[in-house]
Amino acid sequence: MSMPSLLTRLSSALVLALALGAGVASLPATAEAQPRGKPIVIMNNRGGNVVEAIRQRNKLAASGRPVEVRGYCRSACTIYITLPNACLGPRATVGFHAPRIPGTTIIPPIVDELMAQYYRNGILHMWNARWKHSLKMQKISAREYVRLDPQTRLCRN
Repeated sequence: MSMPSLLTRLSSALVLALALGAGVASLPATAEAQPRGKPIVIMNNRGGNVVEAIRQRNKLAASGRPVEVRGYCRSACTIYITLPNACLGPRATVGFHAPRIPGTTIIPPIVDELMAQYYRNGILHMWNARWKHSLKMQKISAREYVRLDPQTRLCRN
């Protein structure tokens, strides 16, 4: 990859990160509000584009409705688990891996940091120490997730 191409990608990633940060800061606070309404169930989500997942996370937070993350939640899906109105299904499996450009093994700059802003406690530590560097999916159970991040709520049944 040429230096101008790399610099273009880096500057694009930085602009994106700044824009997303501004968007998150302007959202209404929902942490104190009790979630109301029928739960939004995220079931067997494979993840995908991190920027799209952040947009969806912002919508889920603004909805005020309870969010249940169930089944297999991997990749970008993992950023939904720390929503203030979310719980994690007790039989869920959570999978982490390095973010990468689709169809390649190229880990783009900044994307791992975008994801890290949604992790806490032991999950954040494991993300920074291991998972963000792994091209292989690192799977953990819901109970292991809660052990690493005790702030996470398990859903009923």
